[in-house]
Amino acid sequence: MNERSTRDLQPQRHLRSLPAVSTLLQLPEIHPFAEALGERAVVQVAQEVLAAARHRILAGESPPDVVGWLRHELQRLIRPRLEPVINATGVIIHTNLGRAPVSEEAAFAMLEAARRYTALEIELESGRRGGRMAELSRLLSLLTGAEAGLVVNNNAAAVLLVLSTFCAGRSVLVSRSQAVEIGGGFRIPDVLRQSGARLVEVGTTNRTYVRDYAEAITDETVAILSVHWSNFRIIGFTAQPELRELAELAQTRGLLLIEDLGSGAMLDTAAFGLAHEPTVQEAIAAGADLVCFSGDKLLGGPQAGIIVGRKELIERVERHPLARAVRADKTALAGTAVTLRHYLRGEAVEKVPVWRMIAAPIEVLAQRCRAWAEQLADIIEGEIIRTEATVGGGSLPGETLPSVALAIPAATIARSVPGLSVDELARRLRIGQPPVVGRVDDDRLLLDVRTVLPEQDDALVQALRRVLRPM
Repeated sequence: MNERSTRDLQPQRHLRSLPAVSTLLQLPEIHPFAEALGERAVVQVAQEVLAAARHRILAGESPPDVVGWLRHELQRLIRPRLEPVINATGVIIHTNLGRAPVSEEAAFAMLEAARRYTALEIELESGRRGGRMAELSRLLSLLTGAEAGLVVNNNAAAVLLVLSTFCAGRSVLVSRSQAVEIGGGFRIPDVLRQSGARLVEVGTTNRTYVRDYAEAITDETVAILSVHWSNFRIIGFTAQPELRELAELAQTRGLLLIEDLGSGAMLDTAAFGLAHEPTVQEAIAAGADLVCFSGDKLLGGPQAGIIVGRKELIERVERHPLARAVRADKTALAGTAVTLRHYLRGEAVEKVPVWRMIAAPIEVLAQRCRAWAEQLADIIEGEIIRTEATVGGGSLPGETLPSVALAIPAATIARSVPGLSVDELARRLRIGQPPVVGRVDDDRLLLDVRTVLPEQDDALVQALRRVLRPM
């Protein structure tokens, strides 16, 4: 038999060597998954793996390790996708890690709302149906100075809902510098188009004045939309009107002033060494008719979009058909209510994790980092370094906070575990129990203390010990 004939027969031999599904299910490393996932699911995954293996073989590739592949796929199904993670990246509001962790009280309220019946739309005293927003509207009013408030599922939905309610078929004025993409493909021009409104850009990329808005107003104009630069900056030769100036113009000309504030700050960030982030209270005081912002950024609550403003306008937004499609569920409402009460009681800095991290003194962070290093000293020598943490989550672009990190250089890693690289150590920590997400910089693994919750310190140390010296 010639070489070509032998080559042609190889795929057939590899295909015949693939195990049957029934054989796979009986293997000691596969059989336990049937109890955890159900035999039907295991059979389906096995069939998919075998089909993919056949495709690879017919494409001329070497036969894969089917058992190992199947075990990996089944393990991924058992392990929860949204399992808790230790954030050691130094990014406080980390979008890829779920943005803001909520307070213990908010988490408990969300759990209770999820596992039990709640008085969501019933007035217990009268037994009659009631509005789900009554509590939150009152809390938002007390906190922001607005007449009323409404909570939907995220800020993109809040902006779309407001524009759809008031601006469909009409023109909306937006500064050219604010016709931006905020994140995740959320573009202001696209949102305006989806709402049925017509975008009218005014001013220039770097300089816009009140007169630019005034000159663009026609009989078709219904609103001015102001969009806060929440995730970028324009510096140098720039100009933007104050919100109160736009409010005066809008009121004089009979227009609505809608403010997309984004981050939802309720506290003065300048008090913590950061640039001043406009607060919701300031936007209402400046005369905005409606203000939209996120619940899971600087507010520090669960994912939500919040709209506050004049009562008559909020009521119209609530009645819009789209409001039901984007409304928040009971768990988000419960967590948001508790978060707002933290602010009303003046305890947000102590209770809301985002603000605990922002406010943490550098001396306390250094002390915690030294404790990590001391507990790991018998297996690895880490360096305690000064670094910079960021707020993240589309808030305070370019702003940093001084922080402290445990740095583990590549050379140190290699001495402790020969052959282990920085990237591989970072990967092993990410897939460990619990997962720890750090950052690799200058051939070092950095674990930033500011974004690690104090109650996670022991778990982080133990995760490192398991990776560096498996038990």
